[in-house]
Amino acid sequence: MIKGKTHLTLSERKQIELGLEERRSLGQIARSLGKSTSTVLREIRKHTARVQSGAFGRPFNSCLHRKKCDHRNLCDLNPACSRKCSLCKLCCSVCPDFEEERCTLLDSSPHVCNGCKQRRFCTLEKSLYKALDAQDEYEDLLHVARQGVNFSGEELLAIDELVSPLIRQGQSVGAIVRTQKDFLMCSEATVRRLVDAGVLSARNIDMPLKCRLKPRKGEKKELKIDRNCLSGRSYSDYLHFISEHPDVPVVQIDSVLGAKGGKVLLTMLLTNCNFMLAFLRERNTAASVTECFNWLEETLGGKRFRAMFSVLLTDNGSEFSNPLAIETRGDGTPRTRIFYCEPSAPYEKGKVENNHTLLRRILPKGSSFDRLTQKEVDLVMSHLNSYSRASLNGRSPAQMFVSLYGEEVLHFLRQEIIPDTKIIMNPKLLKK
Repeated sequence: MIKGKTHLTLSERKQIELGLEERRSLGQIARSLGKSTSTVLREIRKHTARVQSGAFGRPFNSCLHRKKCDHRNLCDLNPACSRKCSLCKLCCSVCPDFEEERCTLLDSSPHVCNGCKQRRFCTLEKSLYKALDAQDEYEDLLHVARQGVNFSGEELLAIDELVSPLIRQGQSVGAIVRTQKDFLMCSEATVRRLVDAGVLSARNIDMPLKCRLKPRKGEKKELKIDRNCLSGRSYSDYLHFISEHPDVPVVQIDSVLGAKGGKVLLTMLLTNCNFMLAFLRERNTAASVTECFNWLEETLGGKRFRAMFSVLLTDNGSEFSNPLAIETRGDGTPRTRIFYCEPSAPYEKGKVENNHTLLRRILPKGSSFDRLTQKEVDLVMSHLNSYSRASLNGRSPAQMFVSLYGEEVLHFLRQEIIPDTKIIMNPKLLKK
């Protein structure tokens, strides 16, 4: 076994895929690579994808009763359809008698369908190892692991409690690090990055010399507060969670930028009624996102908050990279779950992205939010949520929201229903 080289390369991953297709044992594949069998097994387990593909001439169907099933017209989409539902890809999602069947061959080594002789005839869910996909996942993980600082939520809280009061007292970061080095255990540059990223309660404006310095040339790198924030919160984890809890409400969240360096909006869309909230923030920081969720829980109450904001889906922006602060209260008790879309995949939270096109009618792209107030943002959202949608059968998101949660909750969130003839969906709304 080759020592000193721990990361697999793309060519080695292709050899693993080829070995699986040729039905070679894990030991044989490991010896050809100069690796241990456990290394190859861990690689396969980590990067195996679950694929819902059918067989030749038959769609995907993992139901235990598919061969003897006589159900027809379960989905009511096409009353004239004469085919058996077992021959339709929608069968597993609409049939009340559905029981999933899992291939027992996956319980034995190599735990994947690569090289299986029955694969071309099988309509069950398949587990496949693909070298190119495995390499992409590895590079994404490597990229995330090299971003930001390696601090937990508790460590950041301890640094904030120690550093921020001293900064507000007029002390420089250098002096604080020199006098508190036994407690901080981090460099001056690290503390400055934390302040600059908005992770600490102290801000750049609290440091007089910092405000006089010109910004450095080049693009500013994103700071990931928790480098392991995707662990257990990836989009595949989200799909698995939703499959087990199909009735749980999902809220898609995103940031809408104004002029560069100015105020930004945090948008939250309740997918069960297309109702969207927006919160004005001074800066696009993780702390400001947490403050919005704290306000929501305080306003709605813990029970109602958990019912409405059970699951959150967002992108990989640095402002969402402190999931522990969002998912838990100050005492550490859980209040919600957050998951992240794949990089460069905005379509995975398509509802909130589509709603942004309506928001941009009133707040055009490139316009500054610096002169806006939260009251004006609430007015914009009231008009947007009162705007009827064809996807809601001519009803508005506000009407759908009231039917689900009540008019009292609508007022708690500083929203109101605007009459149809009074709705304004252009910048004139804020010029009155």
